Amino acid sequence: MSKICELTGKRVMIGNRVSHANNKKKRRFNINLCKKRFFLIQKKKWITLKICASTVKLINKIGIEKVLKRFKYKY
Repeated sequence: MSKICELTGKRVMIGNRVSHANNKKKRRFNINLCKKRFFLIQKKKWITLKICASTVKLINKIGIEKVLKRFKYKY
């Protein structure tokens, strides 16, 4: 299961964990993914998407159909 947002394409970032002594060790910055179901009114069907929390906020703001059109998602 890859940690990639299906709409925006956001993915895990890799960086360094830096100690007080300035020792560097690799670490991962995971994104906040969640699985959500949305109902498309025009198509009259449910779709399930694995998206990040910031995309959920965008969908709440402008609507699912506008977001799908913006990111050119084929449903």
